Amino acid sequence: MPARSPLTGRRSADRGATPSGSSPSSASRASAPTTSGLWLRRFQRTEDAPVRLVCFPHAGGSATYFLSAARAHAPATDVLTVQYPGRQDRRAERPLESIPALAERITEELLPLVDRPVALFGHSMGATVAFEVALRLQERGAPPVELFASGRRSPQTHRGESLHLRDDAALLAELVSLGGTDFRLIDDEVLRAALPALRADYKAVETYTCDGVPVLDLPITALVGDADPKVDLAEARAWERHTSAGFALEVFTGGHFYLAEHAGAVHALLAERLDRHR
Repeated sequence: MPARSPLTGRRSADRGATPSGSSPSSASRASAPTTSGLWLRRFQRTEDAPVRLVCFPHAGGSATYFLSAARAHAPATDVLTVQYPGRQDRRAERPLESIPALAERITEELLPLVDRPVALFGHSMGATVAFEVALRLQERGAPPVELFASGRRSPQTHRGESLHLRDDAALLAELVSLGGTDFRLIDDEVLRAALPALRADYKAVETYTCDGVPVLDLPITALVGDADPKVDLAEARAWERHTSAGFALEVFTGGHFYLAEHAGAVHALLAERLDRHR
């Protein structure tokens, strides 16, 4: 999980970086996914691995954000990454503006793939989507073995955010503050093309509500940066209310995209936890 732009899914220092709604670069084509279908991407030939890890990107993010994770865990783990509509190779599709709508579609895609242990890892908005997918899989008798919720407060914690209602400048300013994206490196036309998906993602996560206290019968690990402005330690610790099978809180130095600075430590943690399910 290298240092990547929250909007592009690429290193923010790369001159060739393009937003999630743009055409793939030659670099991304060189790492073309092997999965078919719209919703899931597999960047390594690991379909025979004994355990699967499904990764859910942040708001404005795309499947390529987890390319390094796929490489780091191959060949021991089959890493699949969700591709939301409205970006990269799905840029012509209308993005979804609802967490439940995303979760329903992704659940249907994952049901045929629960023939072995499946764990879910979501960052920021992706953690909420992953939680809702885990609930649906559990209801269908095919629960995942573990949920990793990164950079996101618990489902019941609400801050009353409404950034999706503000103008484009405010939306981009938020991303700069969270991940240091340098928009001078991105073509204006490409940037404008990416904004509808970004705004839809923010609407989905900011209007999400959790009814009651739904509980998963599987372990939850919350991961958070100690200087993350989007989630404090109490809000991360509140994930414990949503599991009956064990909870852990892992705190790293850094902000919302602490993953960029602690890729090795996060990969090691995931590998250790996934080894329990082989």
